[in-house]
Amino acid sequence: MTAGLARRLLPFLNWPHADAKTLTQDLLAGLAVSLLAIPQSLAYAQLAGVPAYYGLYAAFIPSIVGILFGSSAILSTGPVALTSLLTAASVGHIAAPGTAEFFSYVTLLALLSGVFQIGLGMARAGVLLNLLSHPVLMGFINASALVIALSQLPALTGISVPRTDSFMLDVGHLLASASAGNAHAMSLAAGVLAVAMLYAFKRMAPRLPGVLIMVVLLTSLSYASGFAQHGGQVIGAIPAGMPSISVPAVSWDATVALLPAALVIALVSFTEAMSSCKVIAVKTRTRWDENQELIGQGMAKVVAAFCNSMPVSGSFSRSALNLASNARTGLSGLFSAGFVLLTLVFFTPLLYHLPKPALAAMILMAVVNLIDLVSMRSAWLANRDDGIASVLTFVATLAFAPNIQNGILVGILFSLGAFIYRRMAPPIVLVGFHEDGTLRDAQTYHLPSLPKTIAAMRFDAALFFANASFFEDAVLRMQRDNPELKYILVDAHGINMLDASGVEMLRSLSRHLREGGITLVFSGAKRRVLDVVERTGLMKEIGAANFFDSDGMALRALLGDDRPPGVPAKH
Repeated sequence: MTAGLARRLLPFLNWPHADAKTLTQDLLAGLAVSLLAIPQSLAYAQLAGVPAYYGLYAAFIPSIVGILFGSSAILSTGPVALTSLLTAASVGHIAAPGTAEFFSYVTLLALLSGVFQIGLGMARAGVLLNLLSHPVLMGFINASALVIALSQLPALTGISVPRTDSFMLDVGHLLASASAGNAHAMSLAAGVLAVAMLYAFKRMAPRLPGVLIMVVLLTSLSYASGFAQHGGQVIGAIPAGMPSISVPAVSWDATVALLPAALVIALVSFTEAMSSCKVIAVKTRTRWDENQELIGQGMAKVVAAFCNSMPVSGSFSRSALNLASNARTGLSGLFSAGFVLLTLVFFTPLLYHLPKPALAAMILMAVVNLIDLVSMRSAWLANRDDGIASVLTFVATLAFAPNIQNGILVGILFSLGAFIYRRMAPPIVLVGFHEDGTLRDAQTYHLPSLPKTIAAMRFDAALFFANASFFEDAVLRMQRDNPELKYILVDAHGINMLDASGVEMLRSLSRHLREGGITLVFSGAKRRVLDVVERTGLMKEIGAANFFDSDGMALRALLGDDRPPGVPAKH
């Protein structure tokens, strides 16, 4: 194996040499990240509907794999809010939450989504992530943040309501029960206190490990007050020691049922990781490889499945903390995983009395950063279709909750449909001769009409099978509307591609117009388009003299100026 190949297959070989200063910085950064990662992992396990230790397992071995085989050494891999919610939603419709079958399907989902990511990375298909447009993603994230926040109400209020296929209806029932005075007072007090503490630390002492301090304080209060004995929910016993390694149980029916959700998780979770990688690359002035990161994140998910854990992803908050703590290499992530291991081996008994309302408060404060309604408004202002896609995704995600993955599928399908429709019916602009010598939108620039014998249009799109008939209809409409027409001039500056369907359409159209005494003329065609015209014999069919280098040359020739008829454009 050559050194170059080894560095490509094993990205951790590209880490800079670690001296004593680097090791110290990485150790301190790893400690800081672990102080956030440990309580977050417990909270996100609760959000995913699995035992708390699943979260700790996900923050251990999978995080190491993500660091070693991803392209960004500063990215912190482990449980995250959005992926955890998607996990619970995806598995919840095929297995009852809290059952052994549910937990088994969670690990299967980690395996499937990881395989998707590894496959995309090995196929160098990271570009396919562009199918998930920013407006759709923002609509989905905003709705998901709202769902995540509302899903914490049972833990915060101590009220348990039966789950149905309508998440919003369940929330309504819970609120009605709370208004009737059925909330558990100690749970509500613990949740409010936790939110207040986290908010205070964030505003007044952001450098302190506020999450850890809150967890220690509320766990102590829970133990001292007998929170569990008074009906409050606590984490309970967490198995001590290393996670066991086992092959995930694979069921054909469950695999088929989970495949769409696995693809959604693969796309959404990597989009989260990608946003962190981009920030890290800018801040550290280093490059990252989206395909290698896909492989690294995919391997982390697969390993999570073999460790009896849950799907993982790159965490924006923990990665930001890692970066702010001056981490230099991936060793910071290894140190962080080491502290998680110490917790698993020695400190899990101390977490027994941690109140679940405290974890719910952590989740609430985490998802506040996900809400960005301004981005949805910006999408609407930029493009109506983008705005509709964003709002539609938002509404569909709420409507389909708890199956929120359907919301993003609706958004993707609408975006693709709108994209195809725009390509099938691109703008066709009637143009006039501007004083600067070019053809411009006659209506926008209030340009005088051309002689009745000449009609000019601009086509701003590739001319291919999907819109060839649309182009043809526009030209024939010009012919029908003006019986005196002798020339139809096409401003071809915006045509950047011509396929076989476009060629045959132009060939047939040119013959039809010629039979009616009308000449089809082109100006400003790009070299790549002219190459196709020449190779296919279309140049000979239409006539080389009817292709002009510029708008001005075309109009002067058609009006009887400058270039004599029959003199072709220079190619």
